[in-house]
Amino acid sequence: MIVLGVESSCDETGLALYDTNAGLLSHALYSQVAMHEQYGGVVPELASRDHIRRAIPLLEQVLHEAALTRDRIDAIAYTQGPGLAGALLVGASVACGLGLALDKPVLGIHHLEGHLLSPLLASDPPAFPFIALLVSGGHTQLMRVDGVGRYTLLGETLDDAAGEAFDKSAKLLGLGYPGGPAISRMAEFGDPLAYKLPRPMLHSKDFNFSFSGLKTAVLTVVKNHPGNVCEQDKANIARGFVDAMVDVLVAKSLSALKHTGLNRLVVAGGVGANRQLRAALDAAGLKKRFRVYYPELEFCTDNGAMIAFAGGLRLAQDPTLAVRNYAFNVRPRWPLAELGAPRA
Repeated sequence: MIVLGVESSCDETGLALYDTNAGLLSHALYSQVAMHEQYGGVVPELASRDHIRRAIPLLEQVLHEAALTRDRIDAIAYTQGPGLAGALLVGASVACGLGLALDKPVLGIHHLEGHLLSPLLASDPPAFPFIALLVSGGHTQLMRVDGVGRYTLLGETLDDAAGEAFDKSAKLLGLGYPGGPAISRMAEFGDPLAYKLPRPMLHSKDFNFSFSGLKTAVLTVVKNHPGNVCEQDKANIARGFVDAMVDVLVAKSLSALKHTGLNRLVVAGGVGANRQLRAALDAAGLKKRFRVYYPELEFCTDNGAMIAFAGGLRLAQDPTLAVRNYAFNVRPRWPLAELGAPRA
């Protein structure tokens, strides 16, 4: 079965073709970062309009790369939520419009499920069950994953997600948008002893997170700094921020592994590309004897491949999930706990 995946939940337009027998055939992604950079963050209306412009050209690109025609598509999976309502509506309308035109069934996919399953696209995928650390712009969660659709929430952020804290702290340091890569690069030149920033909820004895206090600590340091913050001090503050963030994420992940008795950790979402986080988790894995799995770097950010793949996995277990009812709806707020497992 060949599944077309359509992702448009925020500021990336992604389309991909996945064959349940042969694997990923092609994928294409357009990022809107350059457009939103001047505003210091995503402007929802601009994001929606740009998705409209990019979707069909990207469709033609993935079909060309896979040497397929539209009639070879068997089903269409699209991101139904969560995400920006207008952006989601573009992807849903494109998917359902294509489905209607081609007489192909469609299936709405949970965006976070796409991220959770994306490491399975790697050449050395993890086996179920595993602990998943989902760290993206809007979500920071620890999950126990026992199979497709079998997710148990262990803990989540109570305020700012890790990605939000990265973006806001980078803005305070004048590093621009997106903040994650910028503050991570700057941290490489910082002194780890210059600023000891708080590790919120590090010893809370649960699996929840809180990063608003860490962001506020960066704000306090910047405001109390005498005169303008020089480049070296920016690097020092960035290093203090990244070290604090990584310490919390690693400690909570280790606690979740110990609590469940599992020895496989999957890291997914945009922050999963962070080099300092990967290095710390890899070092902890060697010491504590657990294995860490990551998506390929190109699949850390939002992308169509993870949506096509998640759709393919669900349809392989229950083909009736894809329907020819093209009256679509989107779910900007959609708790992953409401997502059930497909029927066997």
